[in-house]
Amino acid sequence: MKPSSDIARLIEIMAALRTPGSGCPWDLEQSFQTIAPYTIEEAYEVADAIARGDLADLKDELGDLLLQSVYHARLAEEQGAFSFGDVVQSITAKMIRRHPHVFADENGHTTEAAQGFWESIKAEERAERAKRGDTEATGALVGVPVGLPALTRALKLQDKAGRVGFDWNDPRAVLAKIREEADEIEAELDAGDHAKAAAEVGDMLFAVVNLARHLKADPESILRATNMKFERRFAAIEAALATRGMKPQDATLAEMDALWDEAKAVEKKEAAELPPPPSF
Repeated sequence: MKPSSDIARLIEIMAALRTPGSGCPWDLEQSFQTIAPYTIEEAYEVADAIARGDLADLKDELGDLLLQSVYHARLAEEQGAFSFGDVVQSITAKMIRRHPHVFADENGHTTEAAQGFWESIKAEERAERAKRGDTEATGALVGVPVGLPALTRALKLQDKAGRVGFDWNDPRAVLAKIREEADEIEAELDAGDHAKAAAEVGDMLFAVVNLARHLKADPESILRATNMKFERRFAAIEAALATRGMKPQDATLAEMDALWDEAKAVEKKEAAELPPPPSF
């Protein structure tokens, strides 16, 4: 079997892998539940390639993510539930339905109009599911998957609550809430109750996500950037210690803090020396 740019070939490959007797023993043992973690992992690897600006790697990672859709569809087809073609039909119908400003005689091609159409149509879809007896289709917070990363799920829950008026109108009010949560953490630490302090940390993280939302920043993205910054600066500490014949475990915290400040100063100097972005 030869590779192809036709999606049909990928579907054929998956069918071959899942064919009893001649297929791959590992693939034949898999189920929706065992494959789901790989699906999540591949989505993160797509995000990682984008963050690194590696388009060659992005091409490969998108292929891995596409394979996950084909895999789940094959499992469903074997159970007589649906096929990959049904998945494509479902998403194309949904995209057409949710973009009447593009595919129907509707006016207003602005981003704001598109967002309005999207939200109103999703609300109609939820109402329709409720009529069919889907009790989980009602409520302002429905439709936020439990399996999302916690920061992303917090963001989506807050956004939905904000749409019905449960929201602050000033980011400084959110900042005050963060300070309040920090005080509550300190009170629990003073009381020696680490379990309650941990719960209060959760409340503070939720408030921090809300502050990011009010600043129109994606918390996953900005935390990912901070993680990369931490890795970069810690690598600079390790490099500086290596010139002294030392490893981090050989240094004191004060020594590493000083090297951290040096790495931070170098980054700021380099950023200041960058040419300004072009103006158009």
